[in-house]
Formats: sequence, structure tokens, C-alpha cells
Amino acid sequence: MEERMFNTCSEINELLNRKQEHEARNKLIKLLDSLEKENIEYPPIVNHLIRETGLYPYIQTSSANWDDQFVFEIFKVDTGDKEKRTLHREQSLLLKKLIEGKNIAVSAPTSFGKSFVIDAFISLKNPDNVVIIVPTIALADETRRRLYKKFANKFKIITTSDVDLAERNIFIFPQERAIGYCNKIANIDILIIDEFYKASIAYDKERAPILLKAILELGKKAKQKYFLAPNISEIKNNPITEEMEKIQLDFNTVFSEIHKIYEKTQKITDDFKKMELLNIIKNNDSKSLIYAGTFSNIDKITNILKENIPDKSSSILNNFSDWLKSNYLDTYILSDLVKKGIGIHNGKLHRSLSQIQVRLFEDDKGLDEIVSTSSIIEGVNTSAENVIIWANKNGRSNLNNFTFKNIIGRGGRMFRHFIGKIYLLDTPPATETAQLDLEFTDDLINSLNKEEFPLSDSQIEVANEFVNEMDKILGKGVYGEIIQSNVFQIFSPSQLKNVAEIMKTDIEEWNGLSYLNSNNVDDWDYILIKILKLIGNVGAYYRDIIAYIKNIANNWTLSIPQILPYIQSNGVTIEKFFELEKIVTFKVASVINEVNYLYNILTDKHVDVSAFSTKLSYAFLPKNVYELEEYGLPRMLSKKIHLKGIIDLENNDIPLHDILLQFNKVGLTTIKEKLGSDLHPFENYILDYFYDGITTC
Repeated sequence: MEERMFNTCSEINELLNRKQEHEARNKLIKLLDSLEKENIEYPPIVNHLIRETGLYPYIQTSSANWDDQFVFEIFKVDTGDKEKRTLHREQSLLLKKLIEGKNIAVSAPTSFGKSFVIDAFISLKNPDNVVIIVPTIALADETRRRLYKKFANKFKIITTSDVDLAERNIFIFPQERAIGYCNKIANIDILIIDEFYKASIAYDKERAPILLKAILELGKKAKQKYFLAPNISEIKNNPITEEMEKIQLDFNTVFSEIHKIYEKTQKITDDFKKMELLNIIKNNDSKSLIYAGTFSNIDKITNILKENIPDKSSSILNNFSDWLKSNYLDTYILSDLVKKGIGIHNGKLHRSLSQIQVRLFEDDKGLDEIVSTSSIIEGVNTSAENVIIWANKNGRSNLNNFTFKNIIGRGGRMFRHFIGKIYLLDTPPATETAQLDLEFTDDLINSLNKEEFPLSDSQIEVANEFVNEMDKILGKGVYGEIIQSNVFQIFSPSQLKNVAEIMKTDIEEWNGLSYLNSNNVDDWDYILIKILKLIGNVGAYYRDIIAYIKNIANNWTLSIPQILPYIQSNGVTIEKFFELEKIVTFKVASVINEVNYLYNILTDKHVDVSAFSTKLSYAFLPKNVYELEEYGLPRMLSKKIHLKGIIDLENNDIPLHDILLQFNKVGLTTIKEKLGSDLHPFENYILDYFYDGITTC
């Protein structure tokens, strides 16, 4: 080993002399992996090469020379943890620029460790208001958990809507919620946009204009901006980043070892993939993320694994399986899979259910594999030693090189797996440069106040023409008030114009809007159909959506197993049940609000169905019960806590932050004692996880 190590160190040194640092770093990371596997202490030369390649956190101080130990110490910073953390060279570079007050748009690999830079900035600069926009609610919760532990004693951590601000705040939410705070936040010390490539319609056509609007609205109040994205080679000229320093970093902390399994065959078939998938899993004793590509592929893969992978001897997974059967459906495939150490992750599951599975995946005694769609790269920051790509798909489209790199970037993790093993069961996309184009579409231009943003003459002309058209439909100045209020989140300006014209032409037909205030659920059918037709394609049959809405009116009094049979009679599966909740609580509830707003503009009847849309947005659960699911507390456990009289979770007038304070005041031990025999064995694990996210270091 000594001779091989010496030769490898010589090769690394030669690469550094030739200014080929990326190649040198990759070879060094592979050497560190070998040393770890053989439990060999790093000799001084290895520590020196770690220093030369900028990987300072990897320096093993027990065997390092004094100068390398010195580097390890001087690059330590306060990141809010109990002990200071050593940053690598490029993290330190970014932190220095942020401390100097610079605006930065940075592209860096998935394994870069961007969270340390954000945490260190907050610790060192002690700002008053930090706004962090993330792509998903799941990622907002993950970020909240990290920052809550470190900073909840100094800041109010805000992730949900309509929360009163404190003197010092950290806001963490997706762009739709960010829009709701545009008029509430007066000053922002730093605006952080995570995964800011999603502001391009090339990567997220539906949500990109909302994110761009949030960036523009909040950006005008921000003293400093920090935008982050992986694997972007070029940011095209645009008003949003033109005054920002653009930094492209190809600095990896782990090595991706690519296994081109698809090359073993001339024809890639499902049988070939099945054989290779099972072979990979059976010959690896480490965690694996399995990227399915489509929802139908998740079904295909999970059926393969269900039939071919034996159950694990794990009490926690057996308890999880039993809990799923009791609280969802006794035939739910996930309940069988988790006993085998297999989980499912997609954007449709109940939030707490997704979070619990990710937690179990991080647990050495928990899940070994997670089968996922792209939600695993968009929704959480988890990673594994192995990443298995079943299909070169992202929904109906083929994977592009950009998304492919993001997926394989989930392989490996600092201090756990130096090498991420990537198994390709399908042909990967062609290599291409990822350019970021932040396009000012007509809809985006028409959603902005032209007096507050630097628009070109042609863009101002487009905006003026649209405002004139809307004034004819809604009345003079009304559209300007709509822009200022940020009321509309679902309908784009062009859709709003179309909907307003439809409603104005047929306004008498919309008088039935008030039926949504009826206690008779059958009275809702007619107007719900009209509203759904305005939305168009929502990913589900209208009859299923309406059946779902009418039956979840009892969501707090009945359990999911009691509700499901009524909806299943329409052919709705448990998986569809999850999907319908997501569609209804956000899209349908928001559209009802927007239609109600338009109706009151177009008539003088002043109908108010906000109570209905609010109930719908919380799936007819008490507000705090629904929002606590984002914190990892499932509704069925909240119900037990409420019925035992431990904490009042039915009172919607109590702010969520006060509820969290009550949980901390009561304490984990007391909650478990008071629930007593009503507490399912797995709910002990859930409560531990929940409390871990609402307590400080």
C-alpha cells in the first residue's frame, strides 16, 4: 500500500504542477477513499496534497505537519453549530465576498456544501432579515430544521403564510409564498435564491415567471443578493443578474464513479434492467437512490423489488409498516416495501410521510433504498453512496444533461462516502453546456409595476397596451391595484384576462358562487365544475376532484381509511388520493379565491367564499394541524394530541409559532407519557423526529 500511495501522490503532485487541479482532486479523493477503507492514517504528504487542492476540511490534524494544521484552524468559521467548522477553499472564497457585501450568482456542484456558507454568513453578519427562496416546501422544511437549531434563539424562522414578523427574521419558503410577503417585508439584508436556474422557463415553464417576479419584487428591497445553482456554464445577459458577480466553480468534494451498465447489452429491455438492478442491490451493502424517471416506472420498480427483495429484520421498519396499514390502507404497497428497507419519494405524498422516509434513509437502521422521481433532487438534500438511474426520462420528456448531472451529484457525501457510485441502466443524455436564460415574457412584464422596474421602451409599450385592455374589462385602475396586491398566484396575466372576459360575458351564471358557503356538499358540484373548467388540465378528472373535495369535508372527524372507500368507489387509488390533495389544497383553493376576487370586481354583490377556499387549502383540517405536517407531524398524531387535551390544535386563531412554543413547553417526554397506550410504537420515532426539528442546539 505504501508504494502505491507514494506513486499516487506523485501523480497528484504532477497534475498540480501542470495546473490540472480538478483531475488532481479527483485522484486524491479516490486515494482518501482507499485509505479510509483500509483504516490507514493519512501521512503528512497526503495532508499536504489535501491542502494544495483546497479540501481543507479533510485534513487529518493528528498526522499533519504544523503548517497544514494551521490551515485547518484558520479556515474555521462560526456556522452556528456548537463548534466552529472548517470551510474548504472555495466556500471560504464565497463567504469572503458575501462578508464584503458583494452580490454573487454562483454555479457550483451539488456536493459543494453551500449551506455552510449561508450559515456562516448569518453567524458572522448577524443580519435583521434574511429571505431564502427554495424550490419546494420539503426543501423549505429541511432548511428550516437546520437553521432553527442554530438561530431560533435570535431569529423568528418563518416558513408558512400570514405569520407576524418579529424584529429579526429568517424567511424560508418557495416562490409562491414569497410573493405573499412582498408587501410585508420592508427591508432585506440578504436575498438568497437556491436553485435559481428554476427562474428560467427552459427548466420550469409553469413556475419560472412566479420566481422571477418574486426575485424582482424582493430584490428591490434587498441590500445584498446571493443566487446559487449547480452546473450552469453561462448566465445570459439579463436585468436580474447584470450587476452581480458571476462565479463558476468546478470544485467537487466527492468523486462520481460512473458504471455504464447499459453498454452490456445491444438492446435495453425492462428484463435487462430488472436483472441488473437486483444485482446491484444484492451486491451492495450501502444506501441507494433509484431514479425512476416517471410515476409508472416507480410502480414497475417497486413491484420488482417487492417480489425479489427479502424483508429486513428491523423492528422500526416493521412498526412503520404497521403504522402505514393502520393510518392509510392495509393494501398500500409502501407498507410492504418498507419492511424490505425500501421507500418511495415523489412530489405527491403527504409531506410528513416524505420527510419520515428521508429521515429513515439517513438512519443506519432504516431504509436502504428510495425509489424516486425528480423530487429527490428538487425536494431534499439527501444523498447516498449509490445512485441507480433506471430511465433517461423526466416525466414525458427525456432527461437533459443538466438534470442528469444534478441526479448523479446525489452520489457520495463529504465525510461519509468519498466516492459516489453511479449505475446507468439507460443511455445518458448527450453532454451539453447549460446556459441560463432569464426571459422576460409578456406575462412577467404585465405582472410588474412598470414604474418600479427598469423596463425597455418596447416592454413598457407591451405593459401599457395590456393595462388598457384590462381597464376596459375590469374598470379604470383596477388592474394596477391587482398588481400591487399580488392577489393572483395561479392565473398569469394572459389567463386572468381570458378568465375575466369569460366571467363578464356570462356573469349571471357565476351567481352560484355563493353555494360554496352551503353546508350541503352536493350544492358545490355546479360551481366547482365551472371553476375547474377555467383552470383546464389539472392532472385529474373533474369528477375525481369533486368527489375528493366533498368527502374530505369530514377530514378531521374521519380517518383516511374511513374516507378512502367513498373515493375509491370512483376508482381513486391511495396514490391518486395524495395527488388530489396536492391539486386541491393549492391550485383549486387558490383559483377559487381568484375567481371570487374577480366576481366581486365584475358585480356589486360582494360574495365572500374565502372561508370555503381557506378550508380547502388546509384539506378541511384545522389550520395548525395541516401546517404541522410540514414540520413532520402527521395529522393522525396531531389528532391524538388534541383529543387528549394536551394542546388545542382546533383553534385556528392561535398562530403556528405559538403552537410550537406550546409543544416545547409541554416537552417530548410529557407528550409521550400523556398519550400512553394510544401512542403507536412508530409514533415514538415520529415524535422524536418532530421535536428534533423544533428545538435548538
